[in-house]
Amino acid sequence: MKLLEDKIREVGRVLPGDVLKVDTFLNHQVDPKLMAEMGKEFAKLFADDDITRIVTVESSGIAPAVMAGLYMDVPVVFARKHKSLTLTDDVYTSEVFSYTKQTSNQISIDKRFIKENDKLLIIDDFLANGQAVQGLLDIAKQANVDVNGIGIVIEKTYQKGHDLIAETGIHLESLAEIKSLEDGKVTFVND
Repeated sequence: MKLLEDKIREVGRVLPGDVLKVDTFLNHQVDPKLMAEMGKEFAKLFADDDITRIVTVESSGIAPAVMAGLYMDVPVVFARKHKSLTLTDDVYTSEVFSYTKQTSNQISIDKRFIKENDKLLIIDDFLANGQAVQGLLDIAKQANVDVNGIGIVIEKTYQKGHDLIAETGIHLESLAEIKSLEDGKVTFVND
């Protein structure tokens, strides 16, 4: 998605440790117009996958997931990273390691929000090592529902997450595919 790649080139910052910082438009401050365009693109890419519900992990996946849900006319559910007082014990849970935060979180989704016969689309902000997606796949397995698609905003194609998903055979689409962050420069697959 050229619009997203241009935005990454314009304001994305490469930090030590192979981290791409996109907090000016995705995971701290949100660019609503860009999110709407990404939502339209996800809706187009997964139009033939019979999606009934979108799932993501809080918090950076929420904005693109909500926009995709708007254009696909399906509900959006986000897995919580921290248990709140209002979240009952009747939940699906999975353990997810965050590379950028170097912590593990138990993510959870209330069982009321994944229905029998759902066809899920997982949306996440980044795909690097694939831990968040693996956690959501685990929750889908616990719920005994199909995952028909995985939509990623920014994928680091040189890390293992892509291969982990490819092995599942699930339809994967990434809006921006990064080949390298070497020397502090973002290089996209299609450069």
